[in-house]
Amino acid sequence: MMKRRFVFLLLLLGGCARSSSDGPTTVFIGARIIDGTGSDPIENAVLIVSNGRIDAVGSNRSDVPDGATVVDLSGRTIVPGLINTHGHVGATAQADSPEKLREQLLDELQQYARYGVTTVNSLGGEGPEAMALRDEQETPSLARARLYVAGNVVTGDSRDAAIAMVDENVALGVDFIKIRVDDNLGSATKMAPYVYRAVIDQAHEYDLPVAAHLFYLDDAKDLLRAGADLIAHSIRDRPVDDEVIRLFRETGVCYVPTLTREVSTFVYENEPEFFSDPFFAIAADTALMTALRDPESQQRYRESRSAQAYKRALLVASENLKRLADQGVTIAFGTDTGPRARFQGYFEHMEMELMAEAGLTPMQIIESATGDAAQCLDLQAVGTIQIGKWADFVVLSEDPLTDIRNMRSIESVWIAGNQIPTSIPTSN
Repeated sequence: MMKRRFVFLLLLLGGCARSSSDGPTTVFIGARIIDGTGSDPIENAVLIVSNGRIDAVGSNRSDVPDGATVVDLSGRTIVPGLINTHGHVGATAQADSPEKLREQLLDELQQYARYGVTTVNSLGGEGPEAMALRDEQETPSLARARLYVAGNVVTGDSRDAAIAMVDENVALGVDFIKIRVDDNLGSATKMAPYVYRAVIDQAHEYDLPVAAHLFYLDDAKDLLRAGADLIAHSIRDRPVDDEVIRLFRETGVCYVPTLTREVSTFVYENEPEFFSDPFFAIAADTALMTALRDPESQQRYRESRSAQAYKRALLVASENLKRLADQGVTIAFGTDTGPRARFQGYFEHMEMELMAEAGLTPMQIIESATGDAAQCLDLQAVGTIQIGKWADFVVLSEDPLTDIRNMRSIESVWIAGNQIPTSIPTSN
């Protein structure tokens, strides 16, 4: 889908730059910039960052501010930091105090950041510690991934009970309301339409968007009619049809594939190849890997009806992703990482590679994970490399437009203009 071009080609950077006199200024020169809008890359670019924000971006380096730190990135590529529209932070945290829980949440956000994921929309299960971290991130000193939260997933078999959960989440200060409309392959009861319609209406009274977990095509259609704001998983039971494509177009609702969610349900029936991938090293949980290598555990995966069903569902999801993208539906990058054995950071790169296998181009994937993801979450200050935005970006040694696997070639990650400590080996 073609986007409006938002590239600032500056004749005199000082004359067109955003004014920001506070804080140190850093000038990055020589890189190729993919700005996240779908525009052509800016070659031999200059990027000026001050006080955590982008002051200028363009192709002329004649006006470097006095006293600025200059970073030469010749031969590299800069992309915006990745935005995960459907992750989970704290899903497996176990702590006996708020302080320890906060430390665990920070560890997860730093792990996301090391892999170039600079913003995470956590869709369910977050408590006050996560919300406190969300409230602390509008600062030029930030040095971990940004976080947005949905609180408790809204459930209930009655209208009043579900509405009460919405009200409780609102009192906590959430950014999203999350609902589940899924029967877990026939093993559970789905939320009834009259209940989720009431939830959506109540959330909208508070100007809060609603993210819908689903599986089935018919549920997607009804949720779109009911006013859901984000379809948080793939349609996986059968091919998408003209009616749901029309509904996506009419509503402008974004579609989050979460292909790696399906992978996580069956990949451990044998030892996965990525266990030996150097790029996986910092995401690795050795105790969990040992458990997943256990022959009895692998046998349970092989014998699981649901695992085999989700393996088939991945094929449907991949085909639906391609058709929806071809029809102009906005695809929002998301992975559902955070729960057990869905490895934060590494699975985001696996997701991009699965999107490429489904038929999306590298530029489509990058845009999905940056500018489009920000638009789908209504985030105004991140997602693209443009004047006034937070300076959240990733420096790559290889060109991701030739092969999306080159997104693995991370040299450095910057959040609010601060370099994030990272030492991820590549596996290209």
